[in-house]
Amino acid sequence: MRLRTGTRVFNNTQAYVIGALLETQPGVISAVASYRTGSILIHYEGDARSSILSAVKVLDESFYGNIDGMESIPDTPSLGESLVSLFGGIMLRSVLPAPIRYALTILRAMPLLGRGLSALCLSCRLNVSVLDASAIGVSILRRDFMTVGVITSLLALGDILESWTHKRSKESLADSLALNVDKLWVRREGNETRIPMADLRIGDLAIIRAGSIIPVDGVVEEGDAMVNQSAMTGESEPLHRTQGVSVYAGTVIEEGELVIRVTAFDSETRLHKIAEMIDESEELKADIQNRAEKMADAIVPYSFILAAGIYLWTRDATRASAALMVDYSCAIKLSTPLAILSAMREGTRRGVLVKGGKFLEALALADTVVFDKTGTLTVSSPKVAKVIPFEGYTREMVLRTAACLEEHFPHSIARAVVKQAEHENLSHQEEHSTVEYAVAHGIASRIKGEKVLIGSAHFVCEDEGVPCTPEQRAIIELEGERYSLLFLAMGPALAGILCIEDPLRDDAFGIVKQLRDEGISKVAMLTGDNLKVAENVAEETGINIVLAGLLPEDKTAEVKRFKESGKVIMVGDGVNDSPALSAADVGVAMRSGADIAQEVADVVLSENRLNSLIDARRLGSGTMKKIHRNYAFIVVLNSLLLGLGLTGTITPATSALLHNLATIAATVYSLTPVLDKVSGGDEERAAQ
Repeated sequence: MRLRTGTRVFNNTQAYVIGALLETQPGVISAVASYRTGSILIHYEGDARSSILSAVKVLDESFYGNIDGMESIPDTPSLGESLVSLFGGIMLRSVLPAPIRYALTILRAMPLLGRGLSALCLSCRLNVSVLDASAIGVSILRRDFMTVGVITSLLALGDILESWTHKRSKESLADSLALNVDKLWVRREGNETRIPMADLRIGDLAIIRAGSIIPVDGVVEEGDAMVNQSAMTGESEPLHRTQGVSVYAGTVIEEGELVIRVTAFDSETRLHKIAEMIDESEELKADIQNRAEKMADAIVPYSFILAAGIYLWTRDATRASAALMVDYSCAIKLSTPLAILSAMREGTRRGVLVKGGKFLEALALADTVVFDKTGTLTVSSPKVAKVIPFEGYTREMVLRTAACLEEHFPHSIARAVVKQAEHENLSHQEEHSTVEYAVAHGIASRIKGEKVLIGSAHFVCEDEGVPCTPEQRAIIELEGERYSLLFLAMGPALAGILCIEDPLRDDAFGIVKQLRDEGISKVAMLTGDNLKVAENVAEETGINIVLAGLLPEDKTAEVKRFKESGKVIMVGDGVNDSPALSAADVGVAMRSGADIAQEVADVVLSENRLNSLIDARRLGSGTMKKIHRNYAFIVVLNSLLLGLGLTGTITPATSALLHNLATIAATVYSLTPVLDKVSGGDEERAAQ
């Protein structure tokens, strides 16, 4: 479970104590408190939940005050503090008498020797730790304390930089998605009071006023406000939210005031569900990263074989130790994951949330891009152009009933229907029974005992058998040439159709050319819409492969067919796209899409721009190029150093120095940006 106290409620010293305290509770496997995010992550087993929550109740401000004086547990040092400590120690030792200096050098080397012995004796592995320990051990036996000092100092510097860059990268990723609200106003027993987020409960009435971020998911109980939901839905215009309407964390009240009954907060909100991807993303390593780690460890035995061979041939311990001073694996193992983590962080800043390193690699290798049409190539907020009632029904009845059913589902077309009803001031009180949703088909329910259906022609007329007269068919065919159609049936008859105007996104017109420029050879469109509408969209965008009238299983089958000839990127936004997104090598969802689409997708375009897809492709390609350049640099330079060491041109200390500097250089290069400062999407925004 993850518990939230609010940021900066406890400090780093107190965090250690809180974690240690909770780990004493029965059933607790581990407990980690983070003072930066104000959260406590607890892994437990069995029925320990209630006892843990009881223990947590003592963690109030008086508890924190009682442990403020515990200075024996220091805060984690910053990068600057670590570097000052390292180089200060080096300078201090340089002025000490030789015996003391040598003793301190050996003392500093002991943890590295222990690490190597542990890997060799306990794990039976020949890895980089064993190689480092061997190089240090040989230098100590040769009484070459300068080399020992150089190696230990550079390894310490490498550890500091690795820890800092890894930590900063994860913090940056998390911060870009965090919702930092510590306190909020609530109404309890008729009184307004400001409480910490930690004290908030499901069912509380949260009061949010103009200019404030909504920190919870909930339903409006009272009030009237204009809410900017662009962070969640991509809609640029604020929406009118009033009693009975749902609102979400991360959205902003531009005008008015709302009293919201809380249904979810903290890690249960939609916004924080996305943030949870951060911890999970590192488990999704790229194949190239796995290969790098395996190759790095596989190289180590050859360093020992080479060193042994040189010693047997030359009987020169100095030259033999040179083979132990230079290893390829350290730089490879360090630079590759940092390059991937850095790219994920950069992508998040640019509106491209990548859920794992392996998807960066797949983005780079893909040769086919498959688009859904509605909400992906077209705008995320289509409009109802016409409502055409059939005999026996009125336009008002058709629109009101459609809105009543569609308001339950977060698809762009559903939002268009609900918005049109709101625009016409049509009240659509919920008179229907339980709503059933058939993916990519439609909605079924009952109103006053009468069956009601809304959805595609396939669902209403074919699956459900609702008859369509010749006159109705003629109207449907005429309107279907221009609009996407939504069918409404009430009882046994077709009540009417809603004509959805679904204009293309501004950036859809050039997306195909940009993809081809990035090396994509196939661009296809899969849609459940009719063929005529799909062909019109394809003609305007330049897509040459069009498959229309597809069900979700059909889309999935087509994606699998494309995968037979290469790597496939699938871009979609709806519930009906989720099976195809899962089937693709890389599933890409728009932030304005359905929650399930974002959940199953491997990449989320958080700014709802198709141009972000180009950024995602460049991010993947650029990261793979960066990794391969690092490989070449590491292999060439270390081979050169190895040759110079074997010939006696440079000493083992110099070899170790240059090798570690090369490792640091590869690490620094791994952290450099991949994308240009201004890409196509940025240029367009700048021009606007």
